[in-house]
Amino acid sequence: MRLVYFAWVRERIGRTDEEVEVPEGVVTVADLVRWLRTRGEEYEYAFENEDIVRAAIDRVHARPEKAIAGAREIAFFPPMTGG
Repeated sequence: MRLVYFAWVRERIGRTDEEVEVPEGVVTVADLVRWLRTRGEEYEYAFENEDIVRAAIDRVHARPEKAIAGAREIAFFPPMTGG
């Protein structure tokens, strides 16, 4: 599965994207975030307030409880503002 990071999520993790093998038991977006937080302090920092980080599965906005099975790409980004 490809993970893509945008804006300050990307800056905190230090990479734009990566391919990962998601472990068994990681079923939802929230599970994925919890697993990512275990991968190092840069991930912990990026998702320290996981309620404000948004996700998209295959370019469609997804809530934390959304299942990730079959996803090819999951993107993480901070809330957007208009102006």
